[in-house]
Amino acid sequence: MKPTTILTLLSLLLQYSAATADEADVSPAAVQEISFRRDVMPVLFRAGCNSGTCHGSARGKDGFHLSLFGYDPKGDYFAITQELIGRRINVAVPERSLLLRKATAAVPHTGGRLFSEDSDYYHTLQQWIAAGAPDDAGDVPEVTGLELSSSSLVFDGPDAEDQLTLFALSSDGTRRDVTSLARFHSNNASVVEIDSGGHVTATGPGDSHVFARFSRFTIGAEVIVLPPAEGFTWPSPDPVNYIDELVFDRLQKLRIAPSELCDDETFLRRVTLDLAGRVPTVDEYRTFFMDDQRPNKRAIRIESLLQDDAFADLWTAMWAEQLRVMGGNYAPVGTHIKAADAFYEWIRTQLRNDRPLNDFVAEMVSASGSNLINGPANLYTMLVHGPRFQPQAFAADFSQVFLGIQIQCAECHNHPFDRWTMDDYYGFVSFFTGMKRKPGVEPREQRIFYDTTAAPARHLLDQRPMPPRTLGAVAPVDHTGDPRPQLAAWLTSPQNQIFSRNLANRIWAQLLGRGIVEPVDDVRVSNPPTNELLLQALSDRLVESEFSLRALVRDICNSRVYQLSAEPNASNARDNRQFSHARLRRLRADVLMDSVVTVTSEDRNFSGFPAGTRAIDVYPRLSGDTGGPRGSSRSFRSVEQPAR
Repeated sequence: MKPTTILTLLSLLLQYSAATADEADVSPAAVQEISFRRDVMPVLFRAGCNSGTCHGSARGKDGFHLSLFGYDPKGDYFAITQELIGRRINVAVPERSLLLRKATAAVPHTGGRLFSEDSDYYHTLQQWIAAGAPDDAGDVPEVTGLELSSSSLVFDGPDAEDQLTLFALSSDGTRRDVTSLARFHSNNASVVEIDSGGHVTATGPGDSHVFARFSRFTIGAEVIVLPPAEGFTWPSPDPVNYIDELVFDRLQKLRIAPSELCDDETFLRRVTLDLAGRVPTVDEYRTFFMDDQRPNKRAIRIESLLQDDAFADLWTAMWAEQLRVMGGNYAPVGTHIKAADAFYEWIRTQLRNDRPLNDFVAEMVSASGSNLINGPANLYTMLVHGPRFQPQAFAADFSQVFLGIQIQCAECHNHPFDRWTMDDYYGFVSFFTGMKRKPGVEPREQRIFYDTTAAPARHLLDQRPMPPRTLGAVAPVDHTGDPRPQLAAWLTSPQNQIFSRNLANRIWAQLLGRGIVEPVDDVRVSNPPTNELLLQALSDRLVESEFSLRALVRDICNSRVYQLSAEPNASNARDNRQFSHARLRRLRADVLMDSVVTVTSEDRNFSGFPAGTRAIDVYPRLSGDTGGPRGSSRSFRSVEQPAR
């Protein structure tokens, strides 16, 4: 071989070695730049790969399963890199990886084309695979929250546009623009639309919200699209209290005029049905219309009804429905008629005495003892009727009733539309894993107690024990064996706005026919209140009054908003969210029955109850066991079906 040839080969070899050394120097940096959790997982989320209709479904898709919205990065990394080795990812020839070829539709893909080869999404995945598809080393900063460039948008008519930018806040203090990696949607496309890049377009008059989701968080921005100003004149109604001020301020912004006040006859019928559970008597009509000429006679009538036992009896019936009070004459699991009577009468006594609602709930949460003697202990036999106590089913119903939250959506994956995680869910379930029943001194009696030796719930993913932890908390509660007193203290604290807002929203819904958050048992980030300031004011008032039911009902019934006519006007005829006019409401069955009795003066007797018992005082009684399909499906169909 010629010397020149040898020198050339040596030169080429040295160049190759230098290039290889350079690559070795650069490679670790490249690995650090492309993080599986911070960069790759967001691409899969944005492309919809881990959505519920694709590989994030319970059984995956086409043999490939990812965790829903990426709640399990460790499991997803294994599925991508260790299943079908050399096919889903090909580190030798990254472009041949199925992860890229299917996403770009280079090969048949059920989900179609998700992005192009010249997109940033493609380059992120390609670079990660080229770097050897590494997992993240050490702790990776977690997303702790989101920020939108604007929390509210007001458009003066359709076709107006704006752009939203989404930022992710991380545990290391950084703030990152993730607009291109987020998913956006609108609550009402007839009012506003938002595209995949966060571009907002008004489509019609009204109010709605647009939402952005990234990682496990969802954040929303309120959007108001104003109707034409021509022909609209604000009538300037006189507010009676803070409720009117907040509702009318909202209506004025939306260019919706409230209806006129209802007449006296309508008011008397409405308030008597709402507070006494029946229509007015002839004598009540005569007194209200002929004998009482005082200008504040409506307020006087409200106060009279609030002080009547019928008000407490009506709310007893509503609480009994939510708590599923039901008795059977054969109920070996603790739901005998005698136990149901004890629970029902305890509820009635608390409400007749206007006991603060937070104390009322706290006693139930902490209760133990005989189901026949200690009424509130029946929370643990009645809320879920069954042959044995079921901690997970109980935690789900408990959360819906007392918090308005459907925590069960985080049982198998992080809540897809709220901030709750699987850690939140299993930590919450652990408050109830020790609840037990044992036979008492007679066949009808069961003694409810907390077994302090019971193990906490185990996380579905890795089976680690999850000590009792309140929703949203980082650390478990400190307890001495029974964690329920700590749960009761947190739940009913004046500082716990989840609880006070839930109660305020339910009370408002009972009197106005619709919750400020609707459905009332589906409170989440992606189902925001129609009037945030109003809900907050009602919650604050409830806390200020020391959780007095009568105080809040008094404020609502005295408001002009409650007393508006059901007759719409030109500007509010289409409104069904902002309380600009009274809603036509269907009567409860028991209220309808009591109204018929009031009008006809003919008593209606109910089997198993004393003569003269009102319909609102009747709760379900069965001839057998309340835990069977007859009891659960027929008596409480309306409250057992959660709103979705």
